[in-house]
Amino acid sequence: MEKTKMIEIVNGFLVDEFEVDGDLISPEANLRETLGLDSLDYVDLVVTIESNLGVKLGEADFTGIVSFQDFYDLLENKILQLKG
Repeated sequence: MEKTKMIEIVNGFLVDEFEVDGDLISPEANLRETLGLDSLDYVDLVVTIESNLGVKLGEADFTGIVSFQDFYDLLENKILQLKG
């Protein structure tokens, strides 16, 4: 999957399922502040990522994730690992 397609999918479900204003999503924006997620929302996010991208994330994966770009890079790396 191309990175641009993955970003499109991720941004789409953030807007649809997490009711985030799409205009606030940019690579340099702070992920946690923009999404305003609590701990239960993170669980929903992990489940949504798995169902949409087939990628499993754990709590440790979010360490060091600050921006949407960090998040996209994490997902891209996880997808590449799946392809082996």
